[in-house]
Amino acid sequence: MRWEVRVELKPGILDAEGESIARSLALLGIAGVRRVGTARIYDLEFENVSAPEAERLARDAVDRLLANPVIHRVTVRPGPS
Repeated sequence: MRWEVRVELKPGILDAEGESIARSLALLGIAGVRRVGTARIYDLEFENVSAPEAERLARDAVDRLLANPVIHRVTVRPGPS
């Protein structure tokens, strides 16, 4: 059972890496990029647990380790098979 956790910065939080990439793209002549946002994807694979239990464990991982609720927006969904 796989679950995908996407962690990205909330709107209004400075994304220094995204801004740096946007500037670099402009320097490379790649025009028209309005904004670059970065995110981390965590692919969690569980074994011997039900789908609801796997989701609970994934959300527990988010709460305890993977994200800071003050600055991060998180999406938890079933991962690819």
